[in-house]
This record gives sequence, structure tokens and C-alpha cells, in this order.
Amino acid sequence: MRTPLRLGTRGSALALAQSQMVADELTARTGVPVELVRIVTAGDRSAAPVAQLGVGVFVSALRDALLADEIDFAVHSYKDLPTAQHPSLHIAAVPQREDPRDVLIARDQQTLAELAPGTTIGTGAVRRIAQIHALGLQLQVTPIRGNIDSRIARVLGPGADLDAIVLARAGVVRLGRAAEITETLDPMLMLPAPAQGALAVECRSGNADLVELLGALDHAPSRAAVTAERALLATLEAGCSAPVAAHAELAEGEDGDEIYLRGAVISPDGARAVRLSRTGTPADAAEIGKALAADLLEAGADTLMGSTE
Repeated sequence: MRTPLRLGTRGSALALAQSQMVADELTARTGVPVELVRIVTAGDRSAAPVAQLGVGVFVSALRDALLADEIDFAVHSYKDLPTAQHPSLHIAAVPQREDPRDVLIARDQQTLAELAPGTTIGTGAVRRIAQIHALGLQLQVTPIRGNIDSRIARVLGPGADLDAIVLARAGVVRLGRAAEITETLDPMLMLPAPAQGALAVECRSGNADLVELLGALDHAPSRAAVTAERALLATLEAGCSAPVAAHAELAEGEDGDEIYLRGAVISPDGARAVRLSRTGTPADAAEIGKALAADLLEAGADTLMGSTE
């Protein structure tokens, strides 16, 4: 195994921060040096909304570099990965997950409940847009793209043109800007995206030594939670393309650890939603996700497309 190991990463400030964090942790645990290799993805070159770009737009270039042996492993924001497993690649580790909740950053330190009707609020995810509409607060939602710094600047910068934004807490924290968070949103109000806050450390599946080495970074509770959430998403993708949200928590039960998984499918205009939950053991994480997806579909989740404002 060559050293230093080559870790492929996108060039954004967040991607570099996440990759450096993983590199430092791997070196601390194994003593193996790691160098970062920047890879430009199609998502980085486009200003189009993520929903138009499609799933996997931020990871395909990293995966191409892996398959070409230009890098040894890659770090992805797990929610950016397609749900289908790549036949030649392996998720060797899911490091301990950052808080998966969404946050509000607003002018004058206002909370979501304090925002006046007509307030302009920006976010890039159709899942968030749908859930903001569902709250019935009469807010003016604007789809936005850009990195975290540029999004925050649209609220707190000198040329601010938005009253508030909603984005993932994990990225804000990893960039050291947690002090600017106005409110961390309760999942009962804003259920996160499947795998939000989690990282995926990926390498070629045939490199057994590297798979074993990277396994030192794996955090079993985080992997179980993400497995449940992504199994739900994978099952729903075949029967529903409405905004999907999911959040799994591990808690101590009478007979050991349990997973409590909540899932929701919301119409794009927020007018209708199906919200259900299931529990089970971490060993059955994938089956819990599949079963909850089936429950959601049976409850009408696949009928929620087509509602628009």
C-alpha cells in the first residue's frame, strides 16, 4: 500500500474541511500519512439547482478518479451518493455523524416562529421548501445555490438580499460558523434529508488492505442510522419522487439498542404529507427502512406528486 494515501476531495471549503478532518483522524488512529487531492465535479461547474442536476452530480468525478487509480479513497457527504451501491466501490467507513438537523440563520436573531408573513427565506432543497410551505407561515421561499459562506452572506453580508436561510447544521459547524445559527430546527418541524450530517469514506472494493485500514474510522451507530434512512430512500425512489425526509435515532431499549426511524413524504407545495415511524434493532436497519417505505407508500406517499403552488 503506497503512502501517503491519496484522498480525493471536492475543492469547496466544506469538502476540504471534511476531508482534512477524516485525513487527520485516520493518521491519528493508524499512523498512515494522507494527502488531499482536489477533484473538480460537474456540480461544482454548474449554477443550476441541485434538483435539476440530478443525484450523484457531486460524486461521479471522485468515483472516476478512484476507478482510474488516481486517488486511493474519497470522502463524500453521504446524502450526495446515489442509493445504488457501485459494483466496484465500497463504503469502508461511516465516521461518527455530525448533528443531522437543519438550522435557520436569520437577520436580527429571529427564530422560525418569529418570522413575519412574507419574509423571504432561501434554501436549496425541495425537501426543505416543501416543509417550510407545510408550516403554513406564509413565508416567501426562494431556491438558492452556492457554498455555505455565500449563502450566509445573502443574509448577514453587506449585500444581503434574503431575510433568512435554512441549511444543514453539519456543514455550518464544520466550517466553524456555528455562532451564526439562529435556531436549530426540531425534526418535528423540519425532518432532515436521509444521511444528512454523515460522511462516506469510499475506496475500491478489491483493495482489502485499504478497506481494513479505513475501517478504523467506522462508527457503528452512525452507520446503522444512515443504513435505515437510505434503505427508506432507495425503496421510495422506485415509487415516489416527491420530497423525502428521514431521521433515525439510536436509543437504549429494554433488550439493547433500538433504532427509531421517522420518515415523511411531502408534496412540493407542502399541502399534503405522509409521516410515519418504525422501530427495530440496529442489525435490522436496512429492513426497518424498507418496511417504513412500504408503510409510506401504502399510506399514499406515491400520490403526492403534482401538487404545486
